[in-house]
Parts: sequence; structure tokens; C-alpha cells
Amino acid sequence: MPWGRPIRDDLGVRSSGDKRVERDGMEQFAAVVQGLVSLLGRLMIVLIFFMSTVFSKIPNFQATADYMAAEGVPNPKFALFGAIGLLLIGSLSVALGAWTRFGAIFLFVFLAAATYYFHDFWTISDPGPRQLQTIQFMKNVAIGGGLLSLMAFGGGPWSVDGWIDLKQAEAESAPAKPRVSAKPTQG
Repeated sequence: MPWGRPIRDDLGVRSSGDKRVERDGMEQFAAVVQGLVSLLGRLMIVLIFFMSTVFSKIPNFQATADYMAAEGVPNPKFALFGAIGLLLIGSLSVALGAWTRFGAIFLFVFLAAATYYFHDFWTISDPGPRQLQTIQFMKNVAIGGGLLSLMAFGGGPWSVDGWIDLKQAEAESAPAKPRVSAKPTQG
């Protein structure tokens, strides 16, 4: 079962040992719920990355680079260009469910670096700001957990990846067609 592909085929049946069992209404409902929940989950997790990039980092590029420099990020303009690339490609990839695992890796790399540089609560002695940065740190840990789940399970059935997996499974289970030679044989 490559990359967690669901066991299904185009006829709405699943394999149960050697005999085929028709899906009942509950299994069909569960498949729809799985598709919907995986789609909503992907969209919700990328929303923070995409919105902060398009509405903050890009239009306020210089101010963001200055803030990054103040926080100790080396070569902040170059790092910001890289971050914007990771965020845009990762967000679109995860939202569409196209190369979902790679998109989740891109977002995770950004998240790890951002958490280290901007939510370093362990360096703050004042209790108020320390608590605020601890909360932000833990929020990022939770988002990272969601990204790890995407890396493990992929985009789900309602994704480009899921559609490709389904088409590959259909092709693998299709009866073999006889090979036709391009040249006529001479006897």
C-alpha cells in the first residue's frame, strides 16, 4: 500500500481476502467524510502560511527583512526570499494536494527556522513576554505536528495525489492489452 493509498477501486468495492464485498452506505459515507476532512485540514493548515506571506511578508519586504536582522537571522534578505519561496510553493502544494509531502516538508523547514529565531522563549527573563513566546512556540509545535501528519499520510483522497494514486491503481488492475507491433510481420 504505497504512501497510505486507500484500498478501493472505481466500482465502489473493496477486497476482502479472495471475495469482493460491496461497500455499504456507511463505508461510502466514511469515504466522503475522509475526503472532505482531509481537504479542509489541508486548507486550514496552510492558511496561516499563505496569508502571512501574501499579506505581510511580500508587501512589507524591507520591514520584514529589518525585523529578521534584529532577531539575528543571518543574511535576512536572502533568507526572506527563501522563506517566501518555501511558503508559497509549500502552501500551494499542500492546498492542492499535489506533491503534498514535499509541500509539507517545505512548510516544516520554514516553521522550524521561524520558531527557533522568533519564539525563543528560553532566552526571555520577563514573565509576560516569556509566556507569550512560549504560547507561540507551542502553537508552532502543534502546526508542526499537523505537517508531520501530512508527511506521513499525504493529501488524502480529495487531492491531486489521491487522484493520481487512484488512476495508477486503475491502470495496475486493468487487464493487459495485447501488444501490437508497429511493423507487419512477414511470413
